[in-house]
Amino acid sequence: MRSTSRAEQADQRRAELLEATRKVVLERGLAHTRIADIAKSINVSGGLIHYHFATKDELITAMLRATLDIEGARLKELVEGPGTAAERLDRILSYYIPESPSDQSWLLWIDAWNAGLREPAVNTIMLELETAWLSALTRVLTDGTEAGEFGCEDPAGSAERIDAMLDGLIIRYTLHPTVLTRARLLEHARTAAAREAGIGSL
Repeated sequence: MRSTSRAEQADQRRAELLEATRKVVLERGLAHTRIADIAKSINVSGGLIHYHFATKDELITAMLRATLDIEGARLKELVEGPGTAAERLDRILSYYIPESPSDQSWLLWIDAWNAGLREPAVNTIMLELETAWLSALTRVLTDGTEAGEFGCEDPAGSAERIDAMLDGLIIRYTLHPTVLTRARLLEHARTAAAREAGIGSL
């Protein structure tokens, strides 16, 4: 068997540290997470973490970017996947909406939105996340319109409205799940998206 190189070992260790960071952040929040908390969670020294990441900000940024890369790759699969534009649009909506009020991805991004008000590096990542979702929605709405499946006059504008509506409703769902259920949220999303696309329903 081929031995693992030092570079591969370092990459593996960094991945472990990023996953540990994600778990601790979900428990404590971005603002209250310390290097010491992360080190304790996986029984390593703070020095080891600083060997791979010079500062806490660098570690947090790397963790958020790794999460963004994973979600971006999945989103690309949905946009370029098989089926009609309406089917792809519905898959994107279903992926966007959290599985539950405790959905880890959404809890992380909501926390990051708040941190982005004061942390330029986090703000940049959040803008990239928003751009990726808007691009995905715009692409599918454009594809459907060009194929004659949709009657959407302004795909980019429609994407912005759908995205903004979903963000607001998802925050409400996350904070007050007894007031807004996931089924109702998905129904709102499909109704709004169908209207924007110029079709009867999704």
